Amino acid sequence: MEYTTQMDAARKGIVTKEMKRVAEKEGLEEKNLMKLVAEGKAIIPANRLHTCLEPNGIGSMLKTKINVNLGTSRDCMDLDMELDKVNDAVKMGAESIMDLSSYGDTRKFRRKLTAECPAIIGTVPIYDAVVYYHKPLKEITSREWIDIVRMHAEDGVDFMTIHVGINRQTAGRFKKAKRLTNIVSRGGSIIFAWMEMTGCENPFYEYYDEILDICRQYDVTMSLGDACRPGCIADASDISQIEELVTLGELTRRAWEKDVQVMIEGPGHMPLNQIKANMEIQQTICKGAPFYVLGPLVTDIAPGYDHITAAIGGAIAAAFGASFLCYVTPAEHLRLPDREDVKEGIIASRIAAHAADIAKGVKGASDWDYQMSLARKKLDWDRMFELAIDPEKARAYRASAKPEKEDTCSMCGNFCAVKNMNRILDGEIVNIYEE
Repeated sequence: MEYTTQMDAARKGIVTKEMKRVAEKEGLEEKNLMKLVAEGKAIIPANRLHTCLEPNGIGSMLKTKINVNLGTSRDCMDLDMELDKVNDAVKMGAESIMDLSSYGDTRKFRRKLTAECPAIIGTVPIYDAVVYYHKPLKEITSREWIDIVRMHAEDGVDFMTIHVGINRQTAGRFKKAKRLTNIVSRGGSIIFAWMEMTGCENPFYEYYDEILDICRQYDVTMSLGDACRPGCIADASDISQIEELVTLGELTRRAWEKDVQVMIEGPGHMPLNQIKANMEIQQTICKGAPFYVLGPLVTDIAPGYDHITAAIGGAIAAAFGASFLCYVTPAEHLRLPDREDVKEGIIASRIAAHAADIAKGVKGASDWDYQMSLARKKLDWDRMFELAIDPEKARAYRASAKPEKEDTCSMCGNFCAVKNMNRILDGEIVNIYEE
């Protein structure tokens, strides 16, 4: 029996090789994963032309995955540096790479990724259209926007962010709402400006069915972009954000009717007390489609530390239903991240994802922590380093301040509670000052 997409296969009762691999990694029965994919509650982004892909599943009942944004810009055009970042990200456990290149030979870089990189590859066609056509924004035609979507599908990308929720109606509501930070989504601002200058409907909305046909042909997952995501906590959960989400819910239903996999993109900047409600609203409106969040960043005052503000929000969001975290680096709002920024962003996001998996009881999530606790109890430093999320940094910290006695650290020395409890419970004498 033939199938067109992972969702189509699941609905026909076919277990694909990608489903087999994902079920194995998640510790799930294949039939249970297949049911989630059939219902749209889990996705396996896997363009049929991305033949070197190591598949991963994304869904609230699966392990929380992370995405790493990379790509060239006019000010930073070093393709080799971006490839180094890609390789670093894959080695550090990132399941997804999103190419946001906005300058140079973007197609060459994109094709290299889908030819060589095992991670899920995502793109934003609207950026590439501006680069590819190399002409004023208002002169790009509706047909040209759609042609770029097809090009990206042909190049093997596994998911595409399509800013389809901001149509002329939602754009009109946005203008009346008088936001503090307006639209902070790059793609959202581009398509909003195009609509304003041309007076035309958003082509991604107007020709949505054609885009779905392209996605169905190549099995590209639709990542429904949040053009109206809040860019500051003052704008969080406002009418522009929620109205766009309602539109995305309707677009999700239409995609599922064509067996096209979908995930929903979300905030953005958002205070802690609003995150849980936003996750529940999304799951209700979008019928459990996986939620892909940037952060959320829980405060606006930490440039240079936004990997931390995002990790705080990401952990809470994932604990309450988000399934895909877009990393944020210390360079957020400041510059293109370098390799060290990428590392810091990935580690922060992985910590947030793992913390959320423990909270929501993902199978096997707490086993890692149990093994680390056991190693700490035994003061087995090599095992602790082996289990650390960043072994290199853990080893470097200990090596930088070696203790007098190898079974302690330079913080506690003979005051080490773990060492002393082990000894006293074994019937030994503890003489802290005399040792």
